Amino acid sequence: MEVGTSKSPRHAAVTDFTDSGDPDPFQWDTREGCEVRQILDRVADKWSLLVIALLDSRVLRFTELRREIDGISQRMLTVTLRQLERDGLVTRTVHPVVPPRVEYALTPLGCTLHTTIRSLVTWTEEHQHEIAAARADYDTRTAEQDC
Repeated sequence: MEVGTSKSPRHAAVTDFTDSGDPDPFQWDTREGCEVRQILDRVADKWSLLVIALLDSRVLRFTELRREIDGISQRMLTVTLRQLERDGLVTRTVHPVVPPRVEYALTPLGCTLHTTIRSLVTWTEEHQHEIAAARADYDTRTAEQDC
């Protein structure tokens, strides 16, 4: 058995390094209890990405967020905001007025994540036509195979 491998197919440790010295991303632990996986699951879901994008450089109320995010339910927005707050990416401020006014903003940590998300969106915009062409090619090939 090679160094850095495990007998268990469900366990992969980050021990293999590429020539650049970076850990091999395919060595991330894929178990559900892995903290890195949990964080990636949270910050990479579509609702979290949209909330983080909308909160860039501005503070928004719950109703404003809900109005801006097409298709999100009140419950899902509540869950998403609580998770982002728990992870230290969003702050929740309750103003003592009647009715209560609640505002959400990115924390400094959330702002650093927004920078990464912006890079992902830029990449997507730059390559959307290539991806659309690849999808069309794939759909044509699979349709021909089904005949």
